[in-house]
Formats: sequence, C-alpha cells, structure tokens
Amino acid sequence: MKFINDIKKNPGLYLILLPVLIWFIIFAYTPMFGLVMAFENYTPKGGFFGSKFVGFKHFADFFSSVFFGRLMRNTIMISVLNLIFSFPAAIIFALMLNEVKNKAFKKTIQTVSYLPYFISLVIVCGLVATFTASDGAITDLIVGLGGKRQNYLGQPQYFRTIYILSDMWQGIGFSSIIYLAALSGIDQELYEAASLDGAGHIQKLIHVTLPGISTTIITLLILRMGTLFAVGYEKIILLYSTNTYETADVISSYVYRKGLQEFNYSYSAAVGLFNSVINTVLLVASNKLSKKFTETSLF
Repeated sequence: MKFINDIKKNPGLYLILLPVLIWFIIFAYTPMFGLVMAFENYTPKGGFFGSKFVGFKHFADFFSSVFFGRLMRNTIMISVLNLIFSFPAAIIFALMLNEVKNKAFKKTIQTVSYLPYFISLVIVCGLVATFTASDGAITDLIVGLGGKRQNYLGQPQYFRTIYILSDMWQGIGFSSIIYLAALSGIDQELYEAASLDGAGHIQKLIHVTLPGISTTIITLLILRMGTLFAVGYEKIILLYSTNTYETADVISSYVYRKGLQEFNYSYSAAVGLFNSVINTVLLVASNKLSKKFTETSLF
C-alpha cells in the first residue's frame, strides 16, 4: 500500500524508471531462464523442456577437466593483478588531476585520458598487437633499452603484463571521473582548518582528502569484487592465441569457445553459472566485511 501511494505521489519519477526496469527484465532477468541448460544435455531440437536432464554432470566434468586448474589460475591472476594495479591507478590519477590549478591544462589532460575508453576494443587490441609485434614501436623501444626483438604478445610470460598495462591505459581516465566528482564535494573549509592547524600537503591528503572520498572508494571496491572473476572474454580472445593459452585462457574465454565454437551449450552454461556464483559470493562477502569494518555497504 505504501509503495502504491508513493507511485501516486511521484508518477514522473517512476515513469522515468520504467524503461530501465523493462531493459533489465528483458535483457538481464529473462535470459536467466536459459540457466536450465546447465543441468541438461541441451539440444535445439529438444529445447528447454525436451532435452535430457543430467543434473550436475557438466559441473563435475568441468571440475575434473585438465583445463580447470589453468582456467582458475589465469582468471585469478589476471583479476587480482588488474585489481592491484588498475583500481588504485584511477584514484592516484584523480588525486594528481585534482592538484592541477591551471584549468586549461587540466581539461586537456582529462580529455586525452578519456579518449582511449571510447575507442573500439577491436582497434585497441589491434594497436596493442601492432605495437608489440617484432617490428612494433614498443618492441623497438625495448630493443633500444637492451631487450630482445620478438613478438611480445605471442609470448605467454608477457601476456598478463600487456593485458594489465593496456587495460590501465584504456580505462584510467574514465574511471577517475567518479573520484574527481567525489573530490569536488569535499568541504573546502576542512582544508582551511587543516592549514590553520599547520598541516602540510601530505597531511591534508591523508587526513582530509582520502577520508573525504573513502566511501566512494569502498563502494567501487565492493562492486569491483563482484566482477573479480568476470574477466571480459572480448579483449582476451582478441589478444590471445594458442601459444598463450597457458597464461591467457580464462573462464569467460573458455565459455566462449565451448559455447559458440564447439556448440556445447550445456557445458558452457554450467561453467558460466559457476563463474557467476563465485562472483556473487565475492560480492556478498566483500559487502558484509565492508559493513562490519567500515560501516559502508551496498545493501
């Protein structure tokens, strides 16, 4: 009853919300019905209701697969490395931009840093492949510093480094927007009070700036934890090759190969469901820990 009364009082707000709800129902919740494939030997002819039910067979097959260890190791390594380097990089970049007083220079840096995010992923991966080829610009630089001339993207030991660095280059500017917005909301009187107390630049950063955006940092960290195992397959499959499977193949790229290349829909659905469950557990656990120790949480 209270909800209905609220709709009557704010019809405009709910009307604006309606397209978002419809989008989520059609594209986020309705496809979840397809998860039943993970428990069947699904065939297009039999459909969801005519295919043979096999229970947890596909999950057991995945867990006992020779690829399970490699997929888990690569997914965890790439996700954790991305979290360690990319997440704080955006915060540091936002803090540095916040200290720039020349508005024209600041806007120029912001624009330049935002641009890579809006470039097509196919183009970005093409640039990475070209620059790290045996005759690429980055390879020439490495050779000039005493390195070996080779196709670095084709070497398993360098794939993760290339992936993380290119991810940072592409997303650092766009990811810093939220932190810059949070920084602009800090009361300037706090800085004035800190100056009167004799606080230096570093002390203001530690005792005023970082606490001022701590809620934003924690919230985004919780959201990031919820997608820790969701390493995007698009960039992986555009960059990896059979030579680099040992360090590049992750759960999402494995699901892509099994589902769309080998047409093993049930098996890929089972692997994808396992990945989603892990992400959900990480999200709930990180949210609970954050609520316990920082009093900041999503729910």
